[in-house]
Amino acid sequence: MPNTTYNLLLEVRDAPGVLVRTTQVFARRGCNISRIHVEHPAGTPWSHMTITVHNVTDIGQITRALEKLIDVYSVTVKQTLLSPVYDVAIETPCEPAAKLSAKLGCHVYLKREDLQPVHSFKLRGAYNKMVSLTPAERHRGVIAASAGNHAQGVALAAQKLGLSALIVMPRTTPEIKIEAVRSYGAKVELAGDNYSDAAEHAARRTKDTGRTYIHPFDDPLVIAGQGTIGRELLEQLPHLTHIFVPVGGGGLIAGIAQHVKALRPDIQIIGVEPADSNVLQASLAAGERVMLPHVGIFADGVAVKQLGATTFDICRDLVDNSLTVTTDELCAAIKDIFEATRSIVEPAGALAVAGITKYAAAHPAAGIHAAAICSGANMTFERLQFIAERTLLGSGREALFAVTLPETPGALQRFCQTAVKGYNITQFAYRLAGRAQAHVFVGINVSGATDKAKFTAKMVQSNYQYTDLSLDGTAKEHIRHMVGGPAPEARDEQLYQVTFPERPGALSEFLSHIHDTANISLFHYRGMGGDTGRVLIGFETPDRHELETRLAAAHCDFKPINSAAADIFLEAAPSLVA
Repeated sequence: MPNTTYNLLLEVRDAPGVLVRTTQVFARRGCNISRIHVEHPAGTPWSHMTITVHNVTDIGQITRALEKLIDVYSVTVKQTLLSPVYDVAIETPCEPAAKLSAKLGCHVYLKREDLQPVHSFKLRGAYNKMVSLTPAERHRGVIAASAGNHAQGVALAAQKLGLSALIVMPRTTPEIKIEAVRSYGAKVELAGDNYSDAAEHAARRTKDTGRTYIHPFDDPLVIAGQGTIGRELLEQLPHLTHIFVPVGGGGLIAGIAQHVKALRPDIQIIGVEPADSNVLQASLAAGERVMLPHVGIFADGVAVKQLGATTFDICRDLVDNSLTVTTDELCAAIKDIFEATRSIVEPAGALAVAGITKYAAAHPAAGIHAAAICSGANMTFERLQFIAERTLLGSGREALFAVTLPETPGALQRFCQTAVKGYNITQFAYRLAGRAQAHVFVGINVSGATDKAKFTAKMVQSNYQYTDLSLDGTAKEHIRHMVGGPAPEARDEQLYQVTFPERPGALSEFLSHIHDTANISLFHYRGMGGDTGRVLIGFETPDRHELETRLAAAHCDFKPINSAAADIFLEAAPSLVA
């Protein structure tokens, strides 16, 4: 059997936290340490460290990680401290959030990167990379692929440095973001329906033009530029204990972790991701970079399928924890930030606050001094309606129910008098669908989980059967905006949610692929101001395999509907159980 126990002698530069970071290299790779001995020779900046370690499965991987660690602190701290980002960026304030702190029982501070000239932290890393270009590289210009924040950061940095910039953006990019990039003097090319398509086009144009590609996250100089946020936090908050960081490709959290852990290894670095874009969480669990098959687009600023190679190595060794939040929790966090600052951040910019809220609910919060990185505020105005709707659900102040009533005169009035009395109704939808029972869609304002339990107890006491739809995505996105019922004439109906790019002609292209496949029995679309649209669609066909083959050929994401709300309001309704 291969040897799994090693006695290692390391020579490492003296720096705060170097022992902790060294031991974490082993711990995060499943190794056990039985002995550590450290000597500090007089008159030298080095320590001699002897370590006995067991359960080593790949000594080469361990050696490479340790080589990166040796002297890493002096190098990365120097890179961050000497970064010239303040030629173009500002040192953003870190503001106490009094109301949120009182609610969570800890000290919460908002690091206002939304106040940067481009309303995002991305300017820091882009400028730090571009200012280091050689004269020849500057002459040829730069190129980047982005749907928003990175594009604006590169464009403004290029303007400041007098460079030519070419930005490739998806065709689905809102016009307001395209115009923002052009306002800084950059040339814009539109290609593809998503970031991956744009990045592929940018790679081809890089070869054609000889421009330098400015990566949005997986570049040491970009990472060091983002690390200047960590430097500011240490200076602004001496008592800091936790930093919550939104995660997409990992450049922001890697930069902050590199700097902060070098000087204050006691501070917890926690990554926050959307539940449907959890690439960091999945990669840390797997011990290697993973490629997500799909990512959610609500928090489009972090919709990345794979971490960078460099950022993953840093995160694996320096990030303490990661957690995920739902769309509803994100919307509630946007409201919390608005109430603290009277500013509206984009969904990705609210991830850290949503993370603090979730963390405080699961851990003792007293004594915590937590900073949340409000990473950006580039959002189209049209998305605010969707966010406002989901905020009540995300904060636990609205509950959605399907309630069964007898189909008799006066039944609705009796329900309001016995169960709803004393509560504010946010939604009430009903349509005759049968003569025996009626199913009503009800939204109720509640003050929290306890108040919601009281309301459901009232329904049970009054003998009303109900289904809680508060966590049902189809109910929240589609059913609550529809009035109707089962279609008695529909045969072999199959319900799907289909996602397609939000651009002119996309719906027509989709329909052209499936128009002769099956009769459409239901269609509901509602714009949310994003770069993709979602349709609830019903098809009449007994051949589900053929239908899904045609849907796949349309190059749109789709999934069958699995929803209690759809069962109750759109199909033959089952009995509801309280």
